[in-house]
Amino acid sequence: MEKTFQPDAIEHKWYQEWESQGYFAPSGEGTPYSIMIPPPNVTGSLHMGHGFQDTIMDALIRYHRMQGCDTLWQPGTDHAGIATQMVVERQLEAQGIKRHDIGRDAFVDKVWEWKAQSGGTITSQLRRLGASLDWSRERFTMDPGLSDAVQKVFIDLYNEGLIYRGQRLVNWDPKLHTAVSDLEVLNEEEQGSLWHFRYPISGTNDFLVVATTRPETMLGDTAVAVNPNDERYRHLVGQTIDLPLCDRSIPIIADDYVDQEFGTGCVKITPAHDFNDYEVGKRHNLPIINVFTDNAAINNSAPDCYQGLDRFDARARVVADLEALGLVEKIEPHTLKVPRGDRSGVVIEPYLTDQWYVDAKKLAIPAIAAVENGDIEFVPKQWENTYFAWMRDIQDWCISRQLWWGHRIPAWYDQAGKVYVGDTEAAVRAQHQLGDSVVLRQDDDVLDTWFSSALWTFSTLGWPSETPELQRYHPTSVLVTGFDIIFFWVARMIMMTLHFKREVPFKTVYVHGLVRDAEGQKMSKSKGNVLDPIDLIDGIDLESLVSKRTAGMMQPQKAKAIEKATRKHFPDGIPSYGTDALRYTFYSLASTGRDIRFDLGRIEGYRNFCNKIWNASRYVMTQCENVDLNGARELGDAERWIQGRLHQTLKQVENSMAHYRFDHASQSLYEFFWNDYCDWFLEFSKPVLWDDNASDERKRGTHHTLVSVLEAALRMLHPFMPFITEEIWQRAAPLLGEHKASIMLASYPQIADFDAATPAVNESIECVQALIGATRTLRSDMNLSPGQALPAVLFSEQPSAVQAARANESLLIKLAKLDSISWAESKSDIPASASLIAGDIELCIPLAGLIDVEQEVARISKRIEQLTKEIARIDGKLTNPNFADKAPAEVVAKEKDKLSAYQTELGKMLEQLESVKALK
Repeated sequence: MEKTFQPDAIEHKWYQEWESQGYFAPSGEGTPYSIMIPPPNVTGSLHMGHGFQDTIMDALIRYHRMQGCDTLWQPGTDHAGIATQMVVERQLEAQGIKRHDIGRDAFVDKVWEWKAQSGGTITSQLRRLGASLDWSRERFTMDPGLSDAVQKVFIDLYNEGLIYRGQRLVNWDPKLHTAVSDLEVLNEEEQGSLWHFRYPISGTNDFLVVATTRPETMLGDTAVAVNPNDERYRHLVGQTIDLPLCDRSIPIIADDYVDQEFGTGCVKITPAHDFNDYEVGKRHNLPIINVFTDNAAINNSAPDCYQGLDRFDARARVVADLEALGLVEKIEPHTLKVPRGDRSGVVIEPYLTDQWYVDAKKLAIPAIAAVENGDIEFVPKQWENTYFAWMRDIQDWCISRQLWWGHRIPAWYDQAGKVYVGDTEAAVRAQHQLGDSVVLRQDDDVLDTWFSSALWTFSTLGWPSETPELQRYHPTSVLVTGFDIIFFWVARMIMMTLHFKREVPFKTVYVHGLVRDAEGQKMSKSKGNVLDPIDLIDGIDLESLVSKRTAGMMQPQKAKAIEKATRKHFPDGIPSYGTDALRYTFYSLASTGRDIRFDLGRIEGYRNFCNKIWNASRYVMTQCENVDLNGARELGDAERWIQGRLHQTLKQVENSMAHYRFDHASQSLYEFFWNDYCDWFLEFSKPVLWDDNASDERKRGTHHTLVSVLEAALRMLHPFMPFITEEIWQRAAPLLGEHKASIMLASYPQIADFDAATPAVNESIECVQALIGATRTLRSDMNLSPGQALPAVLFSEQPSAVQAARANESLLIKLAKLDSISWAESKSDIPASASLIAGDIELCIPLAGLIDVEQEVARISKRIEQLTKEIARIDGKLTNPNFADKAPAEVVAKEKDKLSAYQTELGKMLEQLESVKALK
């Protein structure tokens, strides 16, 4: 083995080996276990959320693969309608070309060209993460097979009356000219104004005051609403308002929607431009007047003087005109949530258009029951409440998008506007007996990306054909996803799969939290705290940072944000941490359901853990590579103890994995390998291996235990740290006669493979550990050399403690560097000593002849003087009201902690001084 661990020297090598040998493919044997990757956007690159989510899935797949399951981890990417179309449009615009200049077919060809050239970025990055996906089965949501499934689902749902076309309000992006889902709308607080307008009551000199944050929409008002229980306005219900600027009268209506405590208790109703107003309008049969074009300019439904104005120019004109008429009551500063398109950045408008919808209410009924009856389980369980709340109040799903890239809706219209749905135009003509004289036009819209994604678990396995893969691996075992898409993807997969497959898509939904920065802030471009997982793996110097960011299709804003975050945390460039360290950091933070704070100190710590594993393995190889491990073996307590600790750790890991507690599993493995195996057992092995008087059987017992426990630990760690474990296992396993080609093909250790240690063995080793720790503490306290052999006197009134210590006295002498051990019959037999209690045993180190008494008295006295001054200073500070009452609580608490620590140390120093003086 190389002297130091170099992750870059092994990661590419082993991943290529695994993939080329087909180790990621299902074995066809054992219990099926399958996971479908949430398909990342084909435009995307790996971010911290992807890294976190995909390492969790990989641990599950590798763990169950080694458990003997027939594992399938299905890869694939999503065509990402809006995102992908925008990427290619930007490319064309850089050449001075608009998509309309080349037409729909040519533009779609350009998108396919881009996908072929640059669409595999994220899949190559997943490989860098060590993801053991079956790449031979990679799917794309626009693949022919998946497109056939999408078309069949649309046609079947339409024929069943569950898809329909209707005119309703949608989230409209005026820049992209398409409806967008709620998921694609960012609602962020912005500073605006609240305008209070006077609306004259018809035939009177009176008026009602209404408040609005969008004055331009008053051009489409069709009512003013008050609460039916509001005594101030009850007598006005049924009268009309003369709508200013519009030469129209609109009714005053009563509706419970109005909060009579908010503002004036009067609300303007604009059904065409507000979702709540739309529902009020339906209840009262109000006219719906759309005053916007698809560019969010004022259309010809408004007075002539406003037509053609951009919505914000119209806003200024409306306010000015109302002020001129004396109808502005007041204008107040107001903080409001403004909806912006996550792709375009422009303000989204509620907009009345003709769209295609799915009757989600009917599909939701069996989907709710599947979770209620336990066919699908959410982990953590509280997310079921979120699911139920949304599903029980679900609205019909707008599935059409005004884009060119995506699954085109299989619907055709004749010149009278009649719609025909079918596979092709020819099929439609044949089914409805339409001759060539009937002109048909295909619908220009495409389907919402979530529509095809909703079929992901079964379309990727070959549906609508009943393939062997579909029969074996569906339903899938678990879905790993973030809470933010429970509504938009998880719920829709459940609805669609139950409807078309009559079974659930997955048995468990593991919901993970959001990856935040170390301060708990959401990683975002605007905050400049974005980190790139590939940079953390490979490292990057600052000179190449900018060129790396701007390569490919990364947006300049995102590039600058990642560069800013990198420079903030790594002013000298990012060191190479390696994949295993990054992955283990993610697991250590993966507590169920909670957001995680990605602490860079943790990844530093787990890189050290990789080094620890490497160095420990080098020691074992050095000691055992040329040793015959076959034959009779004699085990001591240390060997039995470490096997018992392995047995216990396996139980902990098995339980943690069953409950998706990756943080607990990783912590158990870390503590076992670092503390039990490295810090203790490797040290326990040295006195045996280096003892010329030890028998061959005894040495062989230690040699075999060193290798067998290491080999088992590597298999236990493999799902979490695949690269380093493979590299070392290739050297360790052959020593035990293991001939598998890869650790991936080896079995995960089983609890039954290792015996639990007896209570006597555990007590004996724990006693040795406590006494060694106590000896080291006394050396430090008494300023004694770590290599100086010391005499020790032990005393205990507990026979079991005496027996435990005596069982491994020789081990204690060697590891604690003791000259000798003697046992005192009573405390009076103990000479002047420095002593510590270790469990039920008092460890005493006689000081006579070990130290220069005068020098040690001077040293201790000086420290006592320093501590006394510090205690007096802090005590004075804490009793000073100017500090105690006015300083921040955390500052005061810190001072109190320091005072307590100094007082404890002072007590120890005073005891030591008395012990040393007794030697004079």
